[in-house]
Amino acid sequence: MFSRRYTIIVADRTSGVVRRATISVRPMLLSVCAVMALPILIGMGAAWKAKSDVAGLHATRATLELENANYRAATNELAGQIESLQSVVSDVGARSALDPNVARAMEKLPSLIKARAMGGGTEVQKSAQTTLSMMTSPEDTFGLLRMMLTAIESGLDSMRLRVERRNALAAATPSIWPAQGWLTSRPGARRDPVTGETEFHSGLDIAGERGQPVYATAAGTVTSAGYQGAYGKLIVIDHDFGLKTRYGHLLDFTVKAGDQVKRGDVIGRVGATGRATGYHLHYEVLANGKLLNPLQLLTQVAPTAN
Repeated sequence: MFSRRYTIIVADRTSGVVRRATISVRPMLLSVCAVMALPILIGMGAAWKAKSDVAGLHATRATLELENANYRAATNELAGQIESLQSVVSDVGARSALDPNVARAMEKLPSLIKARAMGGGTEVQKSAQTTLSMMTSPEDTFGLLRMMLTAIESGLDSMRLRVERRNALAAATPSIWPAQGWLTSRPGARRDPVTGETEFHSGLDIAGERGQPVYATAAGTVTSAGYQGAYGKLIVIDHDFGLKTRYGHLLDFTVKAGDQVKRGDVIGRVGATGRATGYHLHYEVLANGKLLNPLQLLTQVAPTAN
């Protein structure tokens, strides 16, 4: 049926002209079907594309939500680091304050003592210039910030260690007078009060009343408390960092070897034991085994006895 051919005759009655057109059924039907199918195919293509676009948008949304979650987590982590750093900064600031008198005494200590106390800590410093030039994404930014905060935290830890060491040296610096009274002899050459001959005097003599309290001039550990020749009853305190103090001619002790003492603690009483001509305290300071003039460190008066 579809292979048949049909002839259409069109006649003009006025002029008598006759026109014929032969058509085939199959090509005509195919053409009609093609014309009718074209809008359908276009619609199907548009629908498929829209569906594909929607699926892509869903995938993009899921990716963005995951990235946002990661960014939020990274931001919270950085916020926690910053809060921790603020706490460290506050702590270091609080610890860094020193009594001006003690600070002045510390300045008079030998350089080797101060170097021993402050050595061992190095602050971490890192440049971010190269990293900044290489940043291409938010991940790079978070990575850089994390790196910088870690470096700052490390630097602050080092600074805190140095502050702690400095504070320990401050506590160990003999900076107060060990007893109340009047100064009768300084370090250096002098006439011996017993023999009358010239001799080297190794410390300070502070005259006072019998039984007056004697104070530890800095924090430390009592290494000995006993009778020792010309010193009579003697206390030796090790303050670490190579610093030691000696307290001689004591009447008695209120501490024993191994005791921990703080600056201002009563450790004994003024006496005249050993080679002494009257009631007084003989006081010495040693730095790395060498005698140091105590006067250059004494920036505070002795405590008042209770």
